[in-house]
Amino acid sequence: QVELVECGGGSVQAGGSLRLSCAAAGYSESSDGHICMAWFRQAPGKEREAVAAIAADGTTTYEDPVTGRATVSKGNAKNSLVLEMNNLKPEDTAMYICAAALCRGGHWGDNYWGRGTQVTVSS
Repeated sequence: QVELVECGGGSVQAGGSLRLSCAAAGYSESSDGHICMAWFRQAPGKEREAVAAIAADGTTTYEDPVTGRATVSKGNAKNSLVLEMNNLKPEDTAMYICAAALCRGGHWGDNYWGRGTQVTVSS
């Protein structure tokens, strides 16, 4: 059973920064080197959207709304993920949700999801 736990959310003023962390537990050693992880977010009344991702080989991708303001990286712990964002805007307010999946042969498998951590940006 894979479980993901996020932390680091809170209330921030516009222009500020945040650092979110996520840890995935429950993968077997055979999965080492094949875990992809990503951050999504969901604002009230809106659909869940991707924010940033890191592939098993370390390749990172960012969605347009956060490009230039976000950095996603692997954490120090195994199967962990960090998201750092600066110049936060009120429209960044959302529940930030971590996802992890097995990635083999260029295919991103089914996501496991965390429960999310709330980020609120005030103007």
